[in-house]
Amino acid sequence: MRAAPDDYLPLTPGFFEILLTLSAGEAHGYAIMQQVERRTGGRVRLLPGTMYRAFSRLQEQSLIEETGERPDAGLDDQRRRYYRLTDLGREVAAAEARRLSASLRFASEQKLISEADSR
Repeated sequence: MRAAPDDYLPLTPGFFEILLTLSAGEAHGYAIMQQVERRTGGRVRLLPGTMYRAFSRLQEQSLIEETGERPDAGLDDQRRRYYRLTDLGREVAAAEARRLSASLRFASEQKLISEADSR
């Protein structure tokens, strides 16, 4: 029997950011590093060793998978590995987003942040 998405929670910030990035489509490791850093304003930085260990763990948990597909060979380095979300990975990312959203709503209700901060 497959584990429920909530069984994977909470995710580490790095794991969540990788899943968020891949929710937009498949990407290679370096592109994921750049997108996470840009999207978080540098608050989350995935260093290569940490990132590839995370990829390995996310693959073991069946949340992401390496794709065998490559873009045009003339436009891409053949050493790059491309990853995509699995259906379970998308469900886990959505569950984590709901969990974080609920925490933000509570923080707003407690006046720890303003409504604008939680957007």
